[in-house]
Amino acid sequence: MNILSLQPIPVAKWINAFVNWLTQFTGFFNAITNFLGGIINGFQWIFDALPIWLFIILILLITYLALRKNKHWGLMTFELIGLLFIWNQGYWRDMTQTLTLVLTSSLIIVIIGVPLGIWMAKSKVVTVILKPLLDFMQTMPAFVYLIPAVALFGIGMVPGVIASIIFALPPVVRMTNLGIKQVPSDLVEAADAFGSTAWQKLIKVELPLAKSTLMSGINQGMMLTLSMVVIASMIGAMGLGSEVYFAVGRNDAGSGFAAGLAIVILAIILDRITQSLNQNRQ
Repeated sequence: MNILSLQPIPVAKWINAFVNWLTQFTGFFNAITNFLGGIINGFQWIFDALPIWLFIILILLITYLALRKNKHWGLMTFELIGLLFIWNQGYWRDMTQTLTLVLTSSLIIVIIGVPLGIWMAKSKVVTVILKPLLDFMQTMPAFVYLIPAVALFGIGMVPGVIASIIFALPPVVRMTNLGIKQVPSDLVEAADAFGSTAWQKLIKVELPLAKSTLMSGINQGMMLTLSMVVIASMIGAMGLGSEVYFAVGRNDAGSGFAAGLAIVILAIILDRITQSLNQNRQ
């Protein structure tokens, strides 16, 4: 039998039917939209309320405190020059909108990803179920997530956050799972010998020892959410990504490069701060 003569499997039709079925649960998705919208509006309200000069001082102060054991004046100088550059180019509110998207997505992936990673480390059944699902989430092109996100959540920041969460969640789950599994078994046995409950063992032994690996996962997740800002701009997520997207449409290389440079500056600041928090706690 010639395989080319067989009827194609209607995968696209099945997926469309499933998405259409999900659209019936408008109350559930509206609740998620309102919840995420509240977080987004909260972050954005704080950033809009802060004077630019105070925001810059706070970033420098956070960096100083995070690196108090090893003062990195070079990084603080870079942050000062980089943030002043973003202000000078007129991208300040776009930068805060991008930061809002990144922080909201990062908060959700930590809330979801860390418990899932712990659960994976404790249960082989959960590992068998989640591992192929995480592989699917991590390897599927990010553009594909935009289609159901728009169908279920409309356009704007919320579907951008949803797509970012799906794309950035796997590293947090995997690294949490790895960190818990790498805790020396003799320390776990010692905790058991002293009569620790499962909760005490997790909080006082496993999580502190897995903190470095866990923070690395959070750092990776945050960088992945930042990599989604340009893609999310295609469905109405405002910020620096939309500036790059509009520049592409106008064939304006200068504006696109300037906005892209602002994204790079923000990415470096977030990356160095989260890495320094990890190193400072080791």
